[in-house]
Amino acid sequence: MNTENTTADAHATEASPAQFDDLQPEVDAGLADLNLDVILDVPVSLSLEVGRTRMPIRNLLQLNRGSVVELERGAGDPLDVYVNGTLIAHGEVVVINDRFGVRLTDVVSPSERIRRLR
Repeated sequence: MNTENTTADAHATEASPAQFDDLQPEVDAGLADLNLDVILDVPVSLSLEVGRTRMPIRNLLQLNRGSVVELERGAGDPLDVYVNGTLIAHGEVVVINDRFGVRLTDVVSPSERIRRLR
C-alpha cells in the first residue's frame, strides 16, 4: 500500500473552503455621523434620454431640416434619467405651464446603481 496516496487523501478530505470575512469593509463609527450638508450644494448634470439609434456616416451627412430620425424606443416607452451619466430612474414626459418636465415612474435602487458602476 502506498502511504503517499493515503496521506494525500486524508488531507483532501480535511480541506475546507477559505474564509474571507475579515476582508469586509469596516464601517467607521465617525462616518455614520457624517453630515451630508457638505455635498448638498454640489451641482450635477441631469439628462433625459428619449432614445438612441445607430446610422452610417453617409446617412448622417444627408440629414437636413425636416429629416426624421427613427429611434429604437417606442412612443410609449419611458425615458431614461441620468445623473452625471449614471442611470438613476425612468420617467414620462409631462407639460407644466407650457414647459416640459419628467414624472419619475421608477427609481433605480442605490445598490443597483453601485452594481452598474462596476
